[in-house]
Amino acid sequence: MTIYLDYQATTPLAPEAFDAMVPLLRDQFANPHSAHRLGRAAAAQVERARDEIGALLPDGGRLLFTSGATEALNLAIQGAPAGGIVTLATEHATILDTVAALEAKGRQVTVLPVGNDGLVDLEAAEAAILPGVGLVAAMLVNNEIGVIQPVDKLADLAHRAGALFLCDAVQAYGRVPIPDSCDMVAVSAHKIHGPKGVGALWLRDGVRLSPVMHGGGQEAGLRSGTLSPALCAGFGVAARLMRERAEQDHAHVETLWRRALTLFEGWTLNGSADARYHGNLNIRREGLDGARLLSDCRDVAFSLGSACASGSGRPSHVLRAIGLSDRGARGSVRIGFGRYATLAELESAARIMNEAAAVQAAP
Repeated sequence: MTIYLDYQATTPLAPEAFDAMVPLLRDQFANPHSAHRLGRAAAAQVERARDEIGALLPDGGRLLFTSGATEALNLAIQGAPAGGIVTLATEHATILDTVAALEAKGRQVTVLPVGNDGLVDLEAAEAAILPGVGLVAAMLVNNEIGVIQPVDKLADLAHRAGALFLCDAVQAYGRVPIPDSCDMVAVSAHKIHGPKGVGALWLRDGVRLSPVMHGGGQEAGLRSGTLSPALCAGFGVAARLMRERAEQDHAHVETLWRRALTLFEGWTLNGSADARYHGNLNIRREGLDGARLLSDCRDVAFSLGSACASGSGRPSHVLRAIGLSDRGARGSVRIGFGRYATLAELESAARIMNEAAAVQAAP
């Protein structure tokens, strides 16, 4: 049986979320936008989920359901008011590719560098975030190296310049507190033990966006399309569990993190050792070929970087941004763990990976 240690790519579906979804797929199948009794019952499930998800987000805002974080981020970036855009070199491809597309159409875009620890230089940010900038976008917890950016300070700089602040909280939601200073927050269900195919964009009261697709005018006219009550309900239950199990999950991740540091003590940590989420262990080893290691360790599911770019063959842009050479980036692996990963699984995986890495290093 394969040991799953790729929690940044996706998380196992919580049994409770699955149980909530089944009746809505099988029996309670009405369109939640229909006015009849069955439709209203389905809509009630959607609204219940909306409340559960919103409980982990700042007060004073509204939640729009989307097909995932990619759509949520596109809506936030493309629908934002006019002005320049400032973001970071270590952002997810969704943000970097979207702002690049807008830059090609004439929008002014500034991509800020990060240090070897993966953290943004706040002095460089202050110099770039000036009046005329309309949007600042940054990830709270980096999906590849787990570094936690000072998004509250970036949001403050944005507001002083008259800009909106967008937080990509996909990896942070339910794990790291989301600052109240955010104007928009993107989240995804399948990163918190919910189903794939559903995400959300939270908007602070008073934030106005332009829709990027048109149709039936659902979700306050900003996201047309029929919602899936089953997916929304699964997301809602997953969010509720993240809230109810917060202390238990945190303690479990800390236990795994401390053990992982000893199991992989011959490896080098990528990114800050202090400002990071401990469910993400991104490490490298001198002379290692990560792709070969992945092939040699077929019974362990880990990653070489973002799952969205894992088949590109290109070194991680995040690892390059923190100063690694192509060789160093290709010798890095990402190990992600959480609620359902066990200590025994982590220890077995480390044995398999360390033995395979030693074979590579043998003359």
